[in-house]
Amino acid sequence: MPITANDTKRKSWLEVPENSDFPIQNIPFGVFLTKENVVTVGTRIGDYAIDLGALQQLNYFAGIDLTDDMFMQDTLNDFISDGKKTWRLVRNRIAEIFDETNPQLRDSTKDRDIVIFQIDDVEMQLPVLIGDYTDFYSSKEHATNVGKMFRDPENALLPNWLHIPVGYHGRSSTIVPSGIPVHRPMGQTLPNGEKYPVFGPSRLVDFELETAFITTDVNIMGENIPTYEAEDYIFGMVLLNDWSARDIQKWEYVPLGPFLAKNFATSISPWIVTMDALEPFRTKGPKQDPSPLPYLQTKGKKAFDIHLEVSIKPEEAEETIVSKSNFKYLYWSMAQQLAHHTSNGCRVNSGDMMGSGTISGPTPDSFGSMLELTWGGQNPIKLKDGSERKFIEDNDTVIIRGFCENAEVRLGFGEVCSQLLPPFIRQ
Repeated sequence: MPITANDTKRKSWLEVPENSDFPIQNIPFGVFLTKENVVTVGTRIGDYAIDLGALQQLNYFAGIDLTDDMFMQDTLNDFISDGKKTWRLVRNRIAEIFDETNPQLRDSTKDRDIVIFQIDDVEMQLPVLIGDYTDFYSSKEHATNVGKMFRDPENALLPNWLHIPVGYHGRSSTIVPSGIPVHRPMGQTLPNGEKYPVFGPSRLVDFELETAFITTDVNIMGENIPTYEAEDYIFGMVLLNDWSARDIQKWEYVPLGPFLAKNFATSISPWIVTMDALEPFRTKGPKQDPSPLPYLQTKGKKAFDIHLEVSIKPEEAEETIVSKSNFKYLYWSMAQQLAHHTSNGCRVNSGDMMGSGTISGPTPDSFGSMLELTWGGQNPIKLKDGSERKFIEDNDTVIIRGFCENAEVRLGFGEVCSQLLPPFIRQ
């Protein structure tokens, strides 16, 4: 089935600002709350949020086999469970409805008033009920940098790193959408030069520049999925800030892997950009040497050219861009990550989320965390207001943005924007 929604010549009868992340060629999916306190599944074009539940009730999806309440829910899980054919049919139909040549909704003031909202008049929600969350560790540059700082600089990568997509399981209970503030975590750390740990607020809170993909129902328990099928089970992608407490991490993470240093908060962008929308931006990833084992081998372009940037905004001050990276730098692709995840028969369900791991590039200005950008705090970053940062300070806001662009079209993810608040102390 062709992806007609990607037609670069198509224009919408809705106004789309220049360089918007949300042209009619994007059509992401999310969940939002209206001023009338109605929660609905929706999409976005330009600066307009579109109520897909209302569109369905008004019969604009006639001919597509959908349950009656498919879009009148507070998560996208059921829609995602319907699979790739349904996703494509719905996205293609939305593109037709909002095509500038289609008068059906355009010329119906009554229907438009029910369906279309200004983006500032809705409140974005977590788009899926995330049952399980896995975070990978798939940037060779990031793993090398962290290995140099935390372990032996001469043996920065562990022996397994070039052979498997390393990952760990995180907490879905503390995944929040953009705009929800995060509290500085309390935890156990070992101060420099001390023999015994102390308990208190983390002093080294960091961001991690990541993306994540959302899966449909992939397999039954015991079944593994080959790399050449894996992308069929990926619905789309979001931006992700995997907040990290580096001092807690340094004390606890050897040998079992991240725990309390990571699970206090993970922030994601609210719009899921589909794999169909990202199709024009495929590219080759890094050369893999040594060649992966046969079950992890892939053919063709499995990476995506997604420009990523991170800004830090102190309270009541201008933001400063501190990092510019790209998703294409990741050593292990999403197809390899998902194939490896199921290689032992682990079940993966609709709404599960898989983080990429910190995405660092080859140059210091493309590193994906403050740990790397300041090299453990040795080289503070100067912000536009004249202040310096070794790590994230209370009341700072971290903003991650991402977009794709070629000669014909530009589309993006919006942003994941989160403020770090002081520790939550019970009175």
